Amino acid sequence: MRTRRPVRRPAPALAALLLASALALTGCSGAGEDSAGSSKADRGVAAPQADDEDGAKEAAPGGAGSGARATAPPKVTTTHIIRTASLTVRVKDVPKALEQARTGTENAGGYVGNETTTRDAEGHERTRVVLRVPVEKYDEVLAELEGTGKLLDRSAKAEDVTDQVVDVKSRITSQRASVARIRELMDRADKLSDVVTLEGELSTRQADLEALLARQESLKDRTSLATITLSLSETPVKKEAKDDDPGFVDALAGGWNAFVTMLRWLAVVFGAVLPFAAVAALTVLLWLRVVRPRLPRRPAPAPMTTALGPLPMARPAPEAPSSKPGEQD
Repeated sequence: MRTRRPVRRPAPALAALLLASALALTGCSGAGEDSAGSSKADRGVAAPQADDEDGAKEAAPGGAGSGARATAPPKVTTTHIIRTASLTVRVKDVPKALEQARTGTENAGGYVGNETTTRDAEGHERTRVVLRVPVEKYDEVLAELEGTGKLLDRSAKAEDVTDQVVDVKSRITSQRASVARIRELMDRADKLSDVVTLEGELSTRQADLEALLARQESLKDRTSLATITLSLSETPVKKEAKDDDPGFVDALAGGWNAFVTMLRWLAVVFGAVLPFAAVAALTVLLWLRVVRPRLPRRPAPAPMTTALGPLPMARPAPEAPSSKPGEQD
């Protein structure tokens, strides 16, 4: 008969297994808490930066944050306009009006350009001057010039060159970057042929850059200063009114003027005919003195004959003897 041994449960092993599982669970929860804490810490550090970026976006016009919270004002684009004007004014004293125009232009911060002065046959003076004034003072100076006398003609023109200014500025930026790249390549070039090629390319691009800079300066000058071309002419002096009925003096003066006019026309006609008359007289003189004596003379005509014989020739009449001084009859 077998004896039945009691079965022993591995209680210590089970307890050890349960302890190990509890420790494992505790470690995982701690690691999770540590990772959560680190992530929270990271979020706490990154949160102010995000707030700063949002604030920067709100401050920048047209940002993403500004569109969600508040509508930012549109960006104002500066316009560049070339203004030119031409004025023709009749004044009583041209030098005085010109001095006023110069003073007004200089007081506005501008300067006087080209100036041309002429005087006609009647003594009336006419001056043409080019004035350059700041655009801000353009209307003020123009109104002042119009008030110097009687305005005869006015024309004004405004040309918007904003696109040209923006285009030239962009091309200058690109050209400067291109020149900088060529210079970097020259610093790294080892072969002489590469250096020569890069120098030629650099010269070409620098020339293009200088042309763009000159064009930008010209646009800046024309848009910042308006051009006014002013023409000043003197007012003709009015003659005194006379009686409508002509008198003896008026008739005498008119007759004298007609006589002088006739003499003047006769002198003009004589001066026009004189060269032809001189040539004709010279021709006749040469004919009589040179050509005619050399011509062969015609032979004497033969006597006419009849059945009775030749007819007697007519003899010339004897010439009367000429009396000499001192001889008695």
